[in-house]
Amino acid sequence: MLSHSSTLLRTQLLLATLALLAGVCLGRSDAPRGVSLPFVFDVKAVCDPPCKHAGICIRNNTCFCSQGYEGETCQYANCYPKCKNGGECLRPGKCRCPPGFGGRYCHKVMCDGGCWNGGDCIAVNGEAKCICPSSWTGSRCQEAICPQGCRNGGSCVAPGICSCPEGWLGGACHTAVCKKPCLNGGKCVSPDTCRCRAPFSGPQCEERKKLF
Repeated sequence: MLSHSSTLLRTQLLLATLALLAGVCLGRSDAPRGVSLPFVFDVKAVCDPPCKHAGICIRNNTCFCSQGYEGETCQYANCYPKCKNGGECLRPGKCRCPPGFGGRYCHKVMCDGGCWNGGDCIAVNGEAKCICPSSWTGSRCQEAICPQGCRNGGSCVAPGICSCPEGWLGGACHTAVCKKPCLNGGKCVSPDTCRCRAPFSGPQCEERKKLF
């Protein structure tokens, strides 16, 4: 018959073999805090709550975690490299990324809809934002900037270029258009509207007022 010491030695060797088969890496940082290596298994050890994810109870309430897990009961997945930009490690090597970030470790910045007109998508205070070149603005750099402004209902369609409504022209849509010219020194002040000089009147300033 085998002695008690021989039985204990066989049990320890069996547990060590099981630990290796479970993926336990003795030289990695996956071991829980407080466990120094090498260590001795306690065959009578009890862990309550039990060790999770193939972790092994080596002493009372002390778990030795398999590779990729950590925590007092090996309850936390360990992603390496760590999940970036606020990502959550779901299982070893798998991160769940917050909005605006992607990639295996949430290391890629992703702006919803992309950045237009040469804008760059970067992380600003943990949020994905488009940094726009000069003359463009908006959440996706989709809005052009016209420094001169677009008047009279005009819209800025490209840097410095206004699209004017009917009846207006000019770089800032500031010049009114009269289909019929204003006569006798009259001035077109709004679409098809003339402002006449005295003593003229009429739609085109064509009538001379009679003086008494």
